[in-house]
Amino acid sequence: MEITLILGISILSLLFAIYLATSVLKNDQGTNAMQEIASAIKEGAEAFLRRQYKTISILSVVFGIIIFCIYYFVRELNQHDIAIGLTTFQLAIYTTISFIFGALCSGIAGYVGMFVSIRSNSRTASAAMTSLNKALQIAIRGGAVSGLFVVAMSLLGVGGLYAILLAMAPADPVAAEAYTKQIPYLIVGYGFGASFVALFAQLGGGIYTKAADVGADLVGKVEAGIPEDDPRNPAVILTL
Repeated sequence: MEITLILGISILSLLFAIYLATSVLKNDQGTNAMQEIASAIKEGAEAFLRRQYKTISILSVVFGIIIFCIYYFVRELNQHDIAIGLTTFQLAIYTTISFIFGALCSGIAGYVGMFVSIRSNSRTASAAMTSLNKALQIAIRGGAVSGLFVVAMSLLGVGGLYAILLAMAPADPVAAEAYTKQIPYLIVGYGFGASFVALFAQLGGGIYTKAADVGADLVGKVEAGIPEDDPRNPAVILTL
């Protein structure tokens, strides 16, 4: 019953995030000049995201193989693993699959968040020309999509893996109880996979943001003669 409730809440959260994203994307994109700038931002952000995710995918596969080898060749079964009839191969494959699934869920959440964010900037600027309240709503909803997806995908991933392994529990009540207690240790790789992708995404995003910040300062100085970090430079405000 509890796991069904958790999965239901996760799915409802994802549906609400999709609703917020749809409501943001329905708004006007602004003038041609706004759309031109937004298009350039979108092109750069999507190129960065493709390159970053390609590298992260390769590293995730490599680390997944390393985790499998460690659990299969190095880690020894403890008394709880033996009590529920778990083999070394099963332990290794469960942990590895959890790691890959966690990385996949984290990647999806990051991609969706970026997808909505780079499309909400021009819509926020356009709405600000007529209503600050509407602009604030678009900005908050655009950011909320990312937050909801991160939490909902994490909860759905952990709950889904737990439900799958729970369905594989032995028929004997005593063995089933011991097996249920071991499930969290079998899916511990999920958290590692999600954190692995988030860590690299954060590092890459920091580098990307700093590059944009430096570029904004240089353009302001060279082309407009504006001092560094001057609020009259819109690009400086954008990269804060």
